Amino acid sequence: MKEYLLGIDVGTSALKAAVFDREGRLVDSASVSYPTYYPAPGFAEQEPDDWWRASVQALRTIFSAGKVRPEDIAAVGTDGQGWANVLTDADGQVLARTPIWLDTRSEVIAEEMTEKIGEDAIFQLSGNLLRPSYSTGKLLYTMRFQPELFAQTASVLQSNGFIVKRLTGEDTLDRSQAYGYHFYDMRSGVYDREMAERFGIPLSVLPRLASSSEIVGAVSQEAAEETGLLPGTPVAAGGLDAACATLGAGVIHNGETQEQGGQAGGMSICMDEYHADRALILGAHVVPGKYLLQGGTTGGGGVMRWLTREFGAEGKPEHAVLDEFNRIAEAVPAGSKGLLFLPYMAGERSPIWNPHAKGVYYGLDFSKTKGHFVRAAMEGTAYALQHNLQTAEKAGVFVSELRATGGSANSVLWTQIKADVTGKKILVSGSDTATPLGAAILAGVGCGYYRDFEEAVRQTVRVKRVQEPDETHREAYRHGFGRYIALYEALKGQMQPEDGR
Repeated sequence: MKEYLLGIDVGTSALKAAVFDREGRLVDSASVSYPTYYPAPGFAEQEPDDWWRASVQALRTIFSAGKVRPEDIAAVGTDGQGWANVLTDADGQVLARTPIWLDTRSEVIAEEMTEKIGEDAIFQLSGNLLRPSYSTGKLLYTMRFQPELFAQTASVLQSNGFIVKRLTGEDTLDRSQAYGYHFYDMRSGVYDREMAERFGIPLSVLPRLASSSEIVGAVSQEAAEETGLLPGTPVAAGGLDAACATLGAGVIHNGETQEQGGQAGGMSICMDEYHADRALILGAHVVPGKYLLQGGTTGGGGVMRWLTREFGAEGKPEHAVLDEFNRIAEAVPAGSKGLLFLPYMAGERSPIWNPHAKGVYYGLDFSKTKGHFVRAAMEGTAYALQHNLQTAEKAGVFVSELRATGGSANSVLWTQIKADVTGKKILVSGSDTATPLGAAILAGVGCGYYRDFEEAVRQTVRVKRVQEPDETHREAYRHGFGRYIALYEALKGQMQPEDGR
């Protein structure tokens, strides 16, 4: 029997390919970065072909290292960032850069369509309000302002669906990514033709829907020649990166919760039943029959990446800068001596949903050091997480502990700050690889490598450390969180579009 499973993760800053054995142990991996383009206020774009080139390079790197042979791969799973708008023509070629989840260009269109169709009607069907970050608005923007592109469009894909297309030639949309469209009926798991007509969106450009673990095709001869994979290798539909990270953290039962610490921040609460909230995000889990109530923030690990790039020692390796940042931040007391950070570095998603929100440092004086800046950034992203958790609890969905994923979970200090701010115990498993592991598990379940998700999680997910809240910091962070909320309320009137609209 073939030994390994391959997960391909289309992240915001880089693509990671990772190979796992049956017990979920990482055998080998490779990561390739690519740029994001910001051509105008509210715009954030990437080149989908960059994702494919990164996939090819990462797989070639893995196979050339010799630890993994192409014939060892039992199946391939994919995951990716959500809310994209990859336009492809009849030959499968990309027609334009895709707006990614950070893109809010469709703000005016989202407001117009909400008024035309009705907020309640949209929410009742899809479980989500129409916000400019979602795929719906981006597609409407293309139809209105780029009609020549839309006229050439044969299929609109999500990020992991695009990689599946390149690998197999098949057009699919997995149900964990379908929540980006407000004509997707969250309860029944199908497109609603009547709602699509009300939006004016032809369903002919949307791919067929698939379950995330469904084997939707096999590696083609052409893709095999590019990547080194064997032709005929099964490929699963895959899923949303946050949902795959949730699976890779072992969250498959009601009430279990993943804390996300990749480029973005937030949380995903697993639920057995449909439970929507207007301030949060509702999606299907990659595990059939489960829902995810999510909080998604723009400020996560990307905040530290920005600090590292702009304020780290030039020429020093990133890991060395991060080690230094952790050291100097740990020397600063809880609450950063009054320095507050609003982590709204690309507007903000839940629960405030303000595409014009801005990042802010408040409380500067001559006593503040670089360590205060770093710790305040860690605390600000923890406050954003707490804001989402409190919103979920007000909606009647409660969380007792968190399972951390993403690069920020490698920082014991940052994880401890999140535990202290939220008052929740945090469990850390394979933080850096939880997302591609989740994608690999989907492929494993789909091809029969695992009997079911229970068996897969039992075999692959192991907790490496547990961090309990430090009650001596509770009051400092309760006070800090109150100031965090008050600071945004005081400043939001000043957070206006850059072009004055």
